[in-house]
Amino acid sequence: MDKQYKSLFTPWKIRNVEIKNRIVLCPMGGTSLFGWMEPNHFDKVAADFFLERAKNNVGLIIPGIAPLKDTLGGRWLYKNKKMFRKLKDYMEEIHKTGAKLFVQLTAGFGRSFAITNALVPIAKSKFLSGLVKPIMDLRYACAAPSELPSRWDETLQCRALTKKEIDDMVYAFAQTAKLCKEAGVDGVEVHAVHEGYLLDQFTYGYTNHRTDEYGGSFENRYRFPVDIVKAIKAECGEDYPVSLRYSVESKTIGFGEGALPGEKYKEVGRAMKESEKAAKYLQDAGYDMLNADNGTYDAWYWAHPPIYMPKNCNLDDVAHIKEFVDIPVVCAGRMTPEDGAKAVAEGRIDGVGVARQFLVDPEWVTKLKEDRIEDIQPCICCHNACFTMAHYKGVANDQAFDDVRHMSRCALNPKTMQGHKYDIIPTKKPKNIAIIGGGVGGMEVARIATLRGHHATIYEKTSQLGGVYIAAAAPSFKEKDRELLAWYKRQIDKLGIKVIYNYEVKNINDLVADEIVVATGATPRKLNIKGIENSIEAVDYLLSKTDVGDNVVIVGGGLTGCEIAYQLHLEGKKPVIIEAKDDLMKQRGLCLANSSYLRDYFKHKKVPVYLNTTVDEIEKGKVTIKDLTNSSTKTIKADNVIMSVGYIPKPIAKAGKHIHIVGDANGVGNLRTVIWRAWEVAEKL
Repeated sequence: MDKQYKSLFTPWKIRNVEIKNRIVLCPMGGTSLFGWMEPNHFDKVAADFFLERAKNNVGLIIPGIAPLKDTLGGRWLYKNKKMFRKLKDYMEEIHKTGAKLFVQLTAGFGRSFAITNALVPIAKSKFLSGLVKPIMDLRYACAAPSELPSRWDETLQCRALTKKEIDDMVYAFAQTAKLCKEAGVDGVEVHAVHEGYLLDQFTYGYTNHRTDEYGGSFENRYRFPVDIVKAIKAECGEDYPVSLRYSVESKTIGFGEGALPGEKYKEVGRAMKESEKAAKYLQDAGYDMLNADNGTYDAWYWAHPPIYMPKNCNLDDVAHIKEFVDIPVVCAGRMTPEDGAKAVAEGRIDGVGVARQFLVDPEWVTKLKEDRIEDIQPCICCHNACFTMAHYKGVANDQAFDDVRHMSRCALNPKTMQGHKYDIIPTKKPKNIAIIGGGVGGMEVARIATLRGHHATIYEKTSQLGGVYIAAAAPSFKEKDRELLAWYKRQIDKLGIKVIYNYEVKNINDLVADEIVVATGATPRKLNIKGIENSIEAVDYLLSKTDVGDNVVIVGGGLTGCEIAYQLHLEGKKPVIIEAKDDLMKQRGLCLANSSYLRDYFKHKKVPVYLNTTVDEIEKGKVTIKDLTNSSTKTIKADNVIMSVGYIPKPIAKAGKHIHIVGDANGVGNLRTVIWRAWEVAEKL
């Protein structure tokens, strides 16, 4: 093991519980041991997920939130005694690995409940809410400290919790913690004075307008989490560890608007001065650890950092707050092993919190210990499968129901949190597989087919592997995407997969193979615009890194267009975005944590964005645009015009008995659609 990581593998204590190393698997929605969007039960898929990672050298495991009350059915968690008996047997298996496990218990979401579009009309109607209440109590799920607008639909007003409901939750925390202790669970974590969830909303002035003992003064605003830890300690004893998920600063300007790194703003939530006081106050109340980062759902990119956020984005703030407490402090948020180890060695933090990297590669800690860093498959912070809650103008949470039920799957690793659906089963009849195209889809088919025992050959028309993903990984902030490309190329080499470069297959009948996989990608969509020949295609621009002038118009405000505009602005250019829809990045599956960063960035940096607008004509040095709401036209400066209006699949053959289509050739999507489809094909060959 590289000596720079030595401090990560030193023991530490939370109360009297010793943790073997400093790596903490942080909680993620969808990984609860008691199920997610279903009646509580012992969830075997989640249990297997954590046990595999426990066997791969993680120190402390904190599964995803366990609601005190079922989202469906409304049963209190502590009333399911059978489930805790199963948990006890499971804890014996976890402890055999040397890992420790805390169960995270949640009071709820409040205004942050990611309500889907279909449920909004029901939540707004007392009558309809009453009808569905035996199945799903939406008014309870969305209930907040005060009447507040939902984060996901600003027209939906969340009701205020009653004093009795608060008392019931405090009691439920204590009773559930007691059952966890009896089951051999090493500690519990209270969710959360963190990320703008329900308890956090009680602590903020902009979300807590109560006039009873839970509102107003500092002590009143923090009373709910204090009552909870005191109730748990009374039931479980002072020595039973209770961690708190904690946001040091809210980084929030107001409803639906966060503060970017380095931005000057007025904090409406918890600023550092209050956090210094709050951290000590919560410690003195009985909390034994702070599992910390920053942000709220209004500034979601701090707690769920997309690739645009700096590495270790919360480290300085979390390290600062450690100076005001005597209990251990864990920091999460794009933490790198190098900087995490350095911070531990310097005593700035006690533990390094990592979450989504564990979804991609369950063995990454083992690989780190064994000096196999180049074999760690990197997380690219895309949230394309683990957190697909999309929000844009006109919708609440535009999330597929299957994704609501199955969060914390992984775009890059289909095996994650999907049971045995994607097991790699050795073939009994090895075949020769010809793969046309060496993009991600083609490489993934080759990789999985080879792991199964087939013989794969990739035919790539260029001199390098990667396909269109080379362009996607080109922007300066896409270092993780470039790491992923390097990882793929290394796996292809390690598996001995044959690659024939500079070979364009024009007729599949020229290939001698048992099965043929077509992964020839897609072609850019062409718009009928006068002067279109004066524009540059997005992929051509990204691949060639063509010099452009200061004034660049990007036609298309989807994710690719917005990322190009972001990169251009980082370079000091003056991008302008033209989008025909009424909002940017209006697409399903794109997490609000990712899209809200770019929207907030463009707003803060005053990047011109023209919505409901099309391009009429492209001329030298200028573009004529048309407002679709009133048909008015306007001419704007344009040294260059970049077209980013989508792609059309371009397979060179149709699917047949022995012909399979993958990647964008099968349907333009994202890495999740490409990789999952590649596995499905490879596992049936």
